[in-house]
Amino acid sequence: MATPAANPGLDVMKQVNRQFVTGVTVVTTMDGETPRGLAVNAFSSVSLDPATVMVCVQRTSSTHDCLFRANHLAINILSTDQLDVVATFAGKAADKFANVEWESGPFGSPLIARSGARMEAEIRERLQASTHTVFICRVVHASVDDRSPMVYSAGRFFDGGALAPLS
Repeated sequence: MATPAANPGLDVMKQVNRQFVTGVTVVTTMDGETPRGLAVNAFSSVSLDPATVMVCVQRTSSTHDCLFRANHLAINILSTDQLDVVATFAGKAADKFANVEWESGPFGSPLIARSGARMEAEIRERLQASTHTVFICRVVHASVDDRSPMVYSAGRFFDGGALAPLS
């Protein structure tokens, strides 16, 4: 039996993470009158009843501090026709919303048009986890479209609606 590594290296962890398929989201909030957001793949449902979700955001992100101060945020689950949106929100542009169609949700958070699903959530807890903050949120509004979801694996984006089922 092999002796387990005490601390797997960065390269091994990158390889491990490339084996995991994730959805692609853009997390948004308002910073006063200014919409802010970033691409996030560290999103998960925590509970269906009550509807609770979590997102993890690196503390060095330019969007982190306004999210930390916010009461609400939106999670926009991107569809396959939003490669332009993910490219914008994964980047460092000063105004990521300049060429993105969006509307305010019932609690004021930016909801991005063409998303496969959109939800607005009240931030309930902010947990510090190493280099990231884990935001635990109660969903207060949600909508779903019939668009196929975008998924991410090994540095590439895929059509989540075209996945082949296992038999």
